[in-house]
Amino acid sequence: MNISSVVVKTKKENLEAVMQAIKECDFCEYHLHNEKGLIVVTIEGEGVEEEIRSLKQLKAMPNVISAEMIYSYAEDELEAERSKLLKSGVPEWLNDPDITADKIKYGGDLKRGF
Repeated sequence: MNISSVVVKTKKENLEAVMQAIKECDFCEYHLHNEKGLIVVTIEGEGVEEEIRSLKQLKAMPNVISAEMIYSYAEDELEAERSKLLKSGVPEWLNDPDITADKIKYGGDLKRGF
C-alpha cells in the first residue's frame, strides 16, 4: 500500500467549488486548505500506478491549476529495507552503551563503523 500527500492549487474564487469536488470524489481524501487556494489531500494505492492515476484525475478536475505529489510512503519499500537490515544485522558498535558521540567518526557507511 502506498500513500502520498498532494497539494492542489486553485484560484481563491474557485476554492469552495474545488474543495467540494475533492470531498465528493472517491480517489482522494481532503485534509485542509488555506485562503490562498492551496488544498492538501492524500491519495492511496496498491502501487505507484494507482497513485498516478488518482493524481491525474486531480489535475483534470475543473478549476485546478496544479496538483503536485509532495510526499510518498511505500509500505513495500519500507519492508524491503527492514528485511535487508535484519539480514545484515545491526553493527555491534551501534549497541555499545560505552560509545559516546565524540568517538564516532561517520564516513558515510554505518556498517564500517568508526
